[in-house]
Amino acid sequence: MTPPPGATLICLVGMMGAGKTTVGRRLARRLGWSFVDADRELEARLGVPIATIFELEGEAGFRQRESELIEELTGRSATVLATGGGAVIDPANRAALRERGQVIYLRASVGDLWQRLRRDTTRPLLRTEDPRARIEALVELRDPLYRDCAHLVIDTGRQPVERVVETILDRLPPQFAQRPDAVDEPPQPDPTSSSLAS
Repeated sequence: MTPPPGATLICLVGMMGAGKTTVGRRLARRLGWSFVDADRELEARLGVPIATIFELEGEAGFRQRESELIEELTGRSATVLATGGGAVIDPANRAALRERGQVIYLRASVGDLWQRLRRDTTRPLLRTEDPRARIEALVELRDPLYRDCAHLVIDTGRQPVERVVETILDRLPPQFAQRPDAVDEPPQPDPTSSSLAS
């Protein structure tokens, strides 16, 4: 599967905790592009946390708002977009991502995801008696959907963020080559670098 000709949009998909936000910010900086986290953008527009949207409108209401936002955000260029973990559930979202940009699936094992998320109390879908089992069930359900729309699958594992970003840059098609004005900074200390959280 190849990205559409002329596309300058990179969409990161994957489970919560896979590193979409952390990797996305670094990747955008290296390319000299804008970065957008779909969940944070939705929170900013509505003025409430994702958990509150779930409480007030249920998951169906949240997914509808998410789909409307993805339809808009996938029209951007020179942008790295980090989607919410469940964005791929909607076939229309998968089509929009796949047809308008380069989709990269940041894959992480259930064990790695659990290590990154076990102390996270903000995720609505993990508010359950057995959050690890919930993660396992979500991975089983969503992995085929991530693969369905992905042009590249990158295993995040436990490697440093910079290595993940380098792997992505090495595997991107020529049309995504680093721009002359891109910021090529030496690695800086980052509190999130040891934990690919998002």
